[in-house]
Amino acid sequence: MRIGVIDGRLAVVRGDVAVDVEVASDGRFGADPIAVFERWRSFVDWASGIDVDGFALQPSKLQNPVPGPRQVFGVGANYLSHIEEAGAKVPSAPLIFTKYPTCLTGPRDDVPLPSQTVDWEVELVAVIGIRAERVSEGAAWAHVAGLTVGQDITERVIQFSGPAPQFCMGKSFRGFGPLGPLLVTPDEFSDPGDIALGCAVDGQTMQDGRTSDLIFSVPELIARLSAVCPLLPGDVIFTGTPAGVGMFRTPGVFLTPGQTLTSWVEGIGELRNRMIAGPDYPAATVAAGTTTPEEH
Repeated sequence: MRIGVIDGRLAVVRGDVAVDVEVASDGRFGADPIAVFERWRSFVDWASGIDVDGFALQPSKLQNPVPGPRQVFGVGANYLSHIEEAGAKVPSAPLIFTKYPTCLTGPRDDVPLPSQTVDWEVELVAVIGIRAERVSEGAAWAHVAGLTVGQDITERVIQFSGPAPQFCMGKSFRGFGPLGPLLVTPDEFSDPGDIALGCAVDGQTMQDGRTSDLIFSVPELIARLSAVCPLLPGDVIFTGTPAGVGMFRTPGVFLTPGQTLTSWVEGIGELRNRMIAGPDYPAATVAAGTTTPEEH
Protein backbone atom coordinates (compact mmCIF):
# COMPACT_ATOMS: atom_id res chain seq x y z
CA MET A 1 0.00 0.00 0.00
CA ARG A 2 1.10 3.52 -0.79
CA ILE A 3 -0.27 6.51 1.09
CA GLY A 4 0.24 10.22 0.67
CA VAL A 5 -0.98 13.59 1.83
CA ILE A 6 -2.72 15.95 -0.60
CA ASP A 7 -4.01 19.35 0.52
CA GLY A 8 -3.38 18.24 4.08
CA ARG A 9 -5.64 15.18 3.70
CA LEU A 10 -4.73 11.50 3.91
CA ALA A 11 -5.00 9.57 0.64
CA VAL A 12 -4.36 6.05 -0.59
CA VAL A 13 -2.42 6.11 -3.86
CA ARG A 14 -2.83 3.46 -6.56
CA GLY A 15 -0.78 4.16 -9.65
CA ASP A 16 -1.88 7.53 -10.97
CA VAL A 17 -5.08 7.61 -8.88
CA ALA A 18 -5.53 8.90 -5.32
CA VAL A 19 -8.42 8.03 -2.99
CA ASP A 20 -9.42 10.43 -0.21
CA VAL A 21 -9.51 8.28 2.93
CA GLU A 22 -12.14 10.19 4.88
CA VAL A 23 -14.51 10.30 1.94
CA ALA A 24 -13.99 6.68 0.88
CA SER A 25 -14.41 5.37 4.43
CA ASP A 26 -17.55 7.45 5.09
CA GLY A 27 -15.76 9.06 8.02
CA ARG A 28 -14.54 5.85 9.65
CA PHE A 29 -11.03 7.21 9.22
CA GLY A 30 -10.41 10.93 9.23
CA ALA A 31 -8.35 13.12 6.95
CA ASP A 32 -5.62 13.72 9.57
CA PRO A 33 -2.48 11.91 8.29
CA ILE A 34 -0.99 11.53 11.78
CA ALA A 35 -4.12 10.28 13.56
CA VAL A 36 -4.29 7.23 11.29
CA PHE A 37 -1.17 5.72 12.89
CA GLU A 38 -3.05 5.25 16.17
CA ARG A 39 -5.40 2.89 14.29
CA TRP A 40 -2.87 1.50 11.87
CA ARG A 41 -3.90 -2.17 11.85
CA SER A 42 -7.58 -1.31 11.32
CA PHE A 43 -6.64 1.16 8.60
CA VAL A 44 -4.51 -1.36 6.71
CA ASP A 45 -7.31 -3.95 6.87
CA TRP A 46 -9.79 -1.43 5.49
CA ALA A 47 -7.49 0.02 2.82
CA SER A 48 -6.55 -3.38 1.43
CA GLY A 49 -10.16 -3.95 0.46
CA ILE A 50 -11.30 -0.57 -0.85
CA ASP A 51 -12.75 -0.51 -4.34
CA VAL A 52 -13.87 3.05 -4.99
CA ASP A 53 -13.20 5.68 -7.59
CA GLY A 54 -10.54 8.24 -6.86
CA PHE A 55 -9.15 11.28 -8.59
CA ALA A 56 -6.18 11.87 -10.87
CA LEU A 57 -2.99 12.12 -8.84
CA GLN A 58 -0.86 15.21 -9.40
CA PRO A 59 2.60 14.30 -8.03
CA SER A 60 3.45 17.97 -7.49
CA LYS A 61 0.59 18.18 -4.97
CA LEU A 62 2.01 15.50 -2.65
CA GLN A 63 3.09 16.81 0.76
CA ASN A 64 5.07 15.45 3.71
CA PRO A 65 3.34 12.11 4.43
CA VAL A 66 4.20 12.25 8.16
CA PRO A 67 3.57 15.79 9.40
CA GLY A 68 3.97 16.44 13.14
CA PRO A 69 5.38 13.16 14.54
CA ARG A 70 6.05 13.13 18.28
CA GLN A 71 9.60 11.78 17.98
CA VAL A 72 12.14 12.03 15.16
CA PHE A 73 15.28 9.92 15.50
CA GLY A 74 18.43 10.09 13.40
CA VAL A 75 21.31 7.65 13.04
CA GLY A 76 24.82 8.75 12.18
CA ALA A 77 27.72 6.78 10.69
CA ASN A 78 25.48 3.86 9.72
CA TYR A 79 26.77 2.87 6.25
CA LEU A 80 30.07 1.10 5.73
CA SER A 81 30.75 3.26 2.67
CA HIS A 82 30.18 6.43 4.73
CA ILE A 83 32.52 5.18 7.46
CA GLU A 84 35.18 4.52 4.83
CA GLU A 85 34.95 7.99 3.27
CA ALA A 86 35.19 9.56 6.74
CA GLY A 87 38.22 7.46 7.65
CA ALA A 88 36.48 6.40 10.85
CA LYS A 89 36.15 3.11 12.74
CA VAL A 90 33.05 0.97 12.40
CA PRO A 91 30.90 1.78 15.46
CA SER A 92 29.97 -0.92 17.95
CA ALA A 93 26.65 0.80 18.67
CA PRO A 94 24.52 3.19 16.60
CA LEU A 95 25.11 6.93 16.93
CA ILE A 96 21.63 8.22 17.79
CA PHE A 97 20.51 11.84 17.68
CA THR A 98 17.24 13.70 17.24
CA LYS A 99 15.90 16.03 14.60
CA TYR A 100 13.29 18.40 15.95
CA PRO A 101 9.91 17.82 14.23
CA THR A 102 9.64 21.46 13.12
CA CYS A 103 12.45 20.83 10.60
CA LEU A 104 10.31 18.42 8.58
CA THR A 105 9.02 19.56 5.21
CA GLY A 106 7.58 18.18 1.99
CA PRO A 107 8.98 16.55 -1.15
CA ARG A 108 8.74 19.70 -3.29
CA ASP A 109 9.25 22.44 -0.69
CA ASP A 110 12.05 25.02 -0.83
CA VAL A 111 14.82 24.72 1.76
CA PRO A 112 16.20 28.00 3.21
CA LEU A 113 19.98 27.86 3.59
CA PRO A 114 21.28 29.52 6.77
CA SER A 115 24.95 29.40 5.72
CA GLN A 116 27.47 28.31 3.09
CA THR A 117 28.26 25.00 4.81
CA VAL A 118 25.04 23.03 4.35
CA ASP A 119 25.37 19.40 3.26
CA TRP A 120 23.07 16.66 1.90
CA GLU A 121 22.38 13.19 3.34
CA VAL A 122 19.84 11.02 1.52
CA GLU A 123 18.24 8.43 3.80
CA LEU A 124 15.71 5.64 3.95
CA VAL A 125 13.20 6.69 6.61
CA ALA A 126 11.14 4.21 8.63
CA VAL A 127 7.82 5.27 10.19
CA ILE A 128 6.39 3.43 13.19
CA GLY A 129 2.82 2.14 12.90
CA ILE A 130 2.48 0.06 16.06
CA ARG A 131 3.83 1.20 19.45
CA ALA A 132 7.18 -0.52 19.99
CA GLU A 133 8.57 -1.06 23.48
CA ARG A 134 11.35 -3.56 24.10
CA VAL A 135 10.69 -5.13 20.70
CA SER A 136 12.95 -7.90 19.46
CA GLU A 137 14.81 -7.54 16.20
CA GLY A 138 12.82 -10.42 14.74
CA ALA A 139 9.50 -8.70 15.48
CA ALA A 140 10.57 -5.20 14.46
CA TRP A 141 9.23 -5.06 10.88
CA ALA A 142 5.72 -5.77 12.18
CA HIS A 143 5.86 -2.40 13.97
CA VAL A 144 6.75 -0.43 10.83
CA ALA A 145 3.91 1.37 9.04
CA GLY A 146 6.01 2.19 6.02
CA LEU A 147 9.13 3.55 4.43
CA THR A 148 9.72 6.89 2.76
CA VAL A 149 12.50 9.04 1.30
CA GLY A 150 14.25 11.51 3.59
CA GLN A 151 16.98 14.10 3.46
CA ASP A 152 18.92 14.70 6.68
CA ILE A 153 20.16 18.13 5.57
CA THR A 154 22.94 19.35 7.86
CA GLU A 155 24.71 22.60 8.72
CA ARG A 156 28.20 21.22 9.23
CA VAL A 157 29.78 24.00 11.33
CA ILE A 158 27.03 24.04 13.95
CA GLN A 159 26.99 20.24 13.95
CA PHE A 160 30.53 20.22 15.33
CA SER A 161 30.55 23.45 17.36
CA GLY A 162 30.89 23.67 21.13
CA PRO A 163 32.46 21.26 23.63
CA ALA A 164 30.49 18.32 22.17
CA PRO A 165 28.93 17.73 18.74
CA GLN A 166 25.56 19.47 18.24
CA PHE A 167 23.98 17.02 15.82
CA CYS A 168 20.41 17.90 16.79
CA MET A 169 21.01 21.62 16.23
CA GLY A 170 22.96 21.33 12.99
CA LYS A 171 20.24 19.08 11.54
CA SER A 172 17.11 20.93 12.66
CA PHE A 173 16.98 24.22 10.78
CA ARG A 174 13.64 24.91 9.10
CA GLY A 175 13.29 22.70 6.03
CA PHE A 176 16.19 20.39 6.98
CA GLY A 177 14.02 17.25 6.92
CA PRO A 178 12.25 16.77 3.57
CA LEU A 179 10.09 13.62 3.51
CA GLY A 180 7.99 11.91 0.85
CA PRO A 181 6.61 11.72 -1.66
CA LEU A 182 4.75 8.63 -0.38
CA LEU A 183 4.78 6.25 2.55
CA VAL A 184 5.09 2.69 1.25
CA THR A 185 4.33 -0.37 3.38
CA PRO A 186 7.21 -2.89 3.75
CA ASP A 187 5.29 -5.66 1.97
CA GLU A 188 5.61 -3.69 -1.29
CA PHE A 189 9.36 -4.48 -1.40
CA SER A 190 10.82 -7.81 -2.45
CA ASP A 191 13.54 -7.23 0.16
CA PRO A 192 13.06 -4.20 2.43
CA GLY A 193 16.61 -4.71 3.68
CA ASP A 194 18.20 -4.10 0.27
CA ILE A 195 16.89 -0.98 -1.45
CA ALA A 196 18.75 1.44 -3.74
CA LEU A 197 18.93 5.12 -2.78
CA GLY A 198 20.79 8.21 -3.90
CA CYS A 199 20.74 11.94 -4.49
CA ALA A 200 21.88 14.52 -7.04
CA VAL A 201 22.57 18.25 -7.03
CA ASP A 202 21.45 19.97 -10.24
CA GLY A 203 21.46 16.58 -11.97
CA GLN A 204 24.93 15.51 -10.83
CA THR A 205 24.76 12.30 -8.80
CA MET A 206 26.36 12.74 -5.38
CA GLN A 207 25.23 9.61 -3.52
CA ASP A 208 24.43 6.16 -4.88
CA GLY A 209 24.07 3.30 -2.42
CA ARG A 210 21.98 0.40 -1.15
CA THR A 211 20.50 -0.16 2.28
CA SER A 212 22.21 -3.57 2.42
CA ASP A 213 25.30 -1.49 3.29
CA LEU A 214 23.72 -0.41 6.59
CA ILE A 215 25.76 -1.31 9.65
CA PHE A 216 22.67 -1.41 11.86
CA SER A 217 19.59 -2.55 9.94
CA VAL A 218 16.11 -1.11 10.36
CA PRO A 219 15.03 -4.01 12.64
CA GLU A 220 18.15 -3.67 14.79
CA LEU A 221 17.65 0.08 15.11
CA ILE A 222 14.05 -0.44 16.25
CA ALA A 223 15.14 -3.07 18.76
CA ARG A 224 17.87 -0.86 20.20
CA LEU A 225 15.75 2.30 20.32
CA SER A 226 12.71 0.59 21.80
CA ALA A 227 14.88 -0.94 24.52
CA VAL A 228 15.44 2.61 25.80
CA CYS A 229 12.20 4.46 25.06
CA PRO A 230 8.84 3.56 23.53
CA LEU A 231 8.53 4.22 19.81
CA LEU A 232 5.11 5.76 19.24
CA PRO A 233 2.78 5.46 16.25
CA GLY A 234 3.88 7.99 13.65
CA ASP A 235 7.44 8.31 14.97
CA VAL A 236 10.10 8.81 12.30
CA ILE A 237 13.55 7.18 12.09
CA PHE A 238 16.15 8.54 9.64
CA THR A 239 18.31 5.43 9.27
CA GLY A 240 21.61 6.85 8.01
CA THR A 241 23.29 7.97 4.79
CA PRO A 242 25.66 6.27 2.32
CA ALA A 243 28.94 7.69 1.01
CA GLY A 244 29.03 10.84 -1.09
CA VAL A 245 28.28 13.69 1.29
CA GLY A 246 29.85 17.06 0.49
CA MET A 247 31.87 17.45 3.66
CA PHE A 248 34.28 14.63 2.84
CA ARG A 249 35.01 15.74 -0.72
CA THR A 250 38.29 17.50 -1.53
CA PRO A 251 37.66 20.35 -1.46
CA GLY A 252 34.39 20.27 0.44
CA VAL A 253 31.23 20.89 -1.59
CA PHE A 254 28.12 22.49 -0.09
CA LEU A 255 24.66 23.56 -1.22
CA THR A 256 24.06 27.05 -2.62
CA PRO A 257 20.89 29.04 -3.36
CA GLY A 258 19.27 28.17 -6.68
CA GLN A 259 20.40 24.54 -6.72
CA THR A 260 17.93 21.65 -6.79
CA LEU A 261 18.56 18.67 -4.53
CA THR A 262 16.93 15.51 -5.89
CA SER A 263 16.76 12.47 -3.60
CA TRP A 264 15.34 9.03 -4.34
CA VAL A 265 14.69 5.63 -2.86
CA GLU A 266 13.87 2.68 -5.10
CA GLY A 267 10.19 1.75 -4.99
CA ILE A 268 9.12 4.96 -3.25
CA GLY A 269 9.86 7.97 -5.44
CA GLU A 270 11.87 11.15 -5.25
CA LEU A 271 12.16 14.47 -3.48
CA ARG A 272 12.93 17.62 -5.47
CA ASN A 273 13.87 20.48 -3.14
CA ARG A 274 15.13 23.84 -4.34
CA MET A 275 17.67 25.64 -2.18
CA ILE A 276 16.96 29.29 -1.41
CA ALA A 277 18.82 31.90 0.62
CA GLY A 278 17.64 32.00 4.22
CA PRO A 279 17.28 35.30 6.11
CA ASP A 280 20.87 35.13 7.45
CA TYR A 281 22.55 33.84 4.28
CA PRO A 282 25.47 34.24 3.62
CA ALA A 283 26.33 35.48 7.13
CA ALA A 284 29.17 33.47 8.66
CA THR A 285 28.08 30.81 11.14
CA VAL A 286 31.55 30.12 12.49
CA ALA A 287 31.73 31.59 15.97
CA ALA A 288 35.00 32.40 17.68
CA GLY A 289 36.69 29.28 18.97
CA THR A 290 34.74 26.78 16.83
CA THR A 291 36.16 24.54 14.14
CA THR A 292 35.26 24.18 10.50
CA PRO A 293 33.86 20.96 8.99
CA GLU A 294 37.18 20.15 7.32
CA GLU A 295 38.80 19.79 10.77
CA HIS A 296 36.57 16.81 11.66
